[in-house]
Amino acid sequence: MTTTAIPTGEKRATAPTTKRGPRRERQGAAWVFLSPWVLGASVLTLLPMAVSLYLSFTDYNLFDPPHWVGLRNYTQMFTEDPRYWRSVTTTLMYVVIAVPLQLALALVVALALKSMKRGKAFYRSAFYAPSLLGASMSIALVWRAVFNDGGTVDNLFGTGGWVNRPGWALLAVALLTVWQFGAPMVIFLAGLQQIPAELYEAAAVDGAGKWRQFLSVTVPMLSPVLFFNLVLQTIQAFQVFTPAFAVSAGKGGPADSTLVYTMYLYDRGFVASHMGYASAMAWVLLLVIGVVTAVLFRTSRSWVFYASEGDR
Repeated sequence: MTTTAIPTGEKRATAPTTKRGPRRERQGAAWVFLSPWVLGASVLTLLPMAVSLYLSFTDYNLFDPPHWVGLRNYTQMFTEDPRYWRSVTTTLMYVVIAVPLQLALALVVALALKSMKRGKAFYRSAFYAPSLLGASMSIALVWRAVFNDGGTVDNLFGTGGWVNRPGWALLAVALLTVWQFGAPMVIFLAGLQQIPAELYEAAAVDGAGKWRQFLSVTVPMLSPVLFFNLVLQTIQAFQVFTPAFAVSAGKGGPADSTLVYTMYLYDRGFVASHMGYASAMAWVLLLVIGVVTAVLFRTSRSWVFYASEGDR
């Protein structure tokens, strides 16, 4: 019996070890935990969006089967419907009025809270409360009563009921949104607390006053937070519905002065039963919000300062 010796300089070939088993187990566990979100996003978001996109090319009245009409809803929207363009103009006016006023008030209150020594937690909660209550229909109805004929504003200033005057009704709706400044205020306050005190001390040593410190230190250091609030509040403003619906009693009046985009979409879809037309309006709104958000992100390169990037 002969034996073959293995040279000492050679090594036995060994099968490569694999870690695919544990890795696949971890991936499987991750999908198990993600499955409720994936299911919810698919059933409650992606599927309705796909159905809405299909309906935007149909004539559908909620009772009869959808009838394919191609681009007719879109052409009618842009060329044959003056109330549609009225709703677009009203919404743009609302965004231009409400968003800057809300952010300015939120920043002023955040600056005041930052300098407070006592009661900061109480006042922060008190100012945040309208953000939780303002979206409800009950608060919107109270707001309508305040600005109606014989209401609080009429009794104090004698200007008459704002909700019944075409030139003032939209301002009453915008002020309801401005009153809900609690959410951006809390975000501003968190951003202010992250600004190093050494920057203010250095600016004071250089002779900068309070206003100069605000412009040269606070605004640049707070610009990422300001940009975040601007994007968030702009998107929400384009989708405003409850305040305008309640203040105008669901009619968009007087003289369509409070006929915002979503209210007209609701009117076309659920009052007039033109669900295909309303779906087309919804997709146009989605595209417009996407374009506005992209423009904000594009322009932010020139005014948003990030402390981690010294060249910005």
